Amino acid sequence: MTTFKALVATKGEAGTNLAFTEFPESELMEGDVTVRVTHSTVNYKDGLAISGKAPVVRRWPMIPGIDFAGRVETSGHPDFKPGDLVVLNGWGTGETHLGAYAQMSRVKGDWLVPLPQGLTPAEAMAIGTAGYTAMLCVLALEKYGLKPADGPVVVTGAAGGVGSVAIALLAKAGWHVIASTGRAEEADYLKGLGAAEIIDRNELSQPGRPLGKERWAAGVDAVGSHTLANLLSMTKYGGAVAACGLAQGMDLPASVAPFILRGVALLGVDSVMCPKPRRLEAWKRLAADLDRDKLAAMTTTIPLDAVIETGKAIVEGKVKGRVVVEIG
Repeated sequence: MTTFKALVATKGEAGTNLAFTEFPESELMEGDVTVRVTHSTVNYKDGLAISGKAPVVRRWPMIPGIDFAGRVETSGHPDFKPGDLVVLNGWGTGETHLGAYAQMSRVKGDWLVPLPQGLTPAEAMAIGTAGYTAMLCVLALEKYGLKPADGPVVVTGAAGGVGSVAIALLAKAGWHVIASTGRAEEADYLKGLGAAEIIDRNELSQPGRPLGKERWAAGVDAVGSHTLANLLSMTKYGGAVAACGLAQGMDLPASVAPFILRGVALLGVDSVMCPKPRRLEAWKRLAADLDRDKLAAMTTTIPLDAVIETGKAIVEGKVKGRVVVEIG
């Protein structure tokens, strides 16, 4: 294959230009493993890159797409050989390194993890970076020492990718899950994933008090801004919130009160540069703990040609759950 189908983003005077094209294999970037990409996904971050609403892309031209699953074509890395099934999340893919919305990708083998046993490439991308990040949040809460007996856990952005997977994982682990969403019509969907309670995001998205009534022992937040500040102010003594996103904003208009009066912890979760041992742990747990029927219930599958419109829709809050992209 000397050329392959790819979505290429270029920077124009009016913003980001996107076009499907035949991309030369010779123009792939440096790496010791070349992968035939079979599946990708659309995360919120992908939507920001496609819509140009945030400066995700830092190299032009760029093939967007921050994660993929596929089969190794050639390898100079000792851990991988041709035919191996692999997964990639982050490491600047789709930002500074040519990304996943293409039939081929060349990357560093150190960025790859083997496809976990029991998962198909499509299921791995149904999980994707959003689901993998949700697992990192769950691991962070567990490593902090929190458990279901300590009280409820709240999940913000509940109908999104991170939120959907987090609810399924936490409910299976025995937590009483409170789902915060701005989409009341998705209540049945969220309860089907395991949410015990649904609250309107407006309860959390407005400026609040420095210290509120204690409502939950733990939280998973993909929203940031006032929502995260309110989560912290309502976390029980000794509790913690795992923060991984900024759908509402990058700011944190909070006070020190929850930290110094209740011993609350804010646990930062990064998926992009996460060390490989933690990645392997997260994917192992996902393969073991995530209910496949619930994963299927939250997943929609689209062709590569539909990525642009789906990327724009996810930023507008019009995408529920997870989206798998069949690259072919």
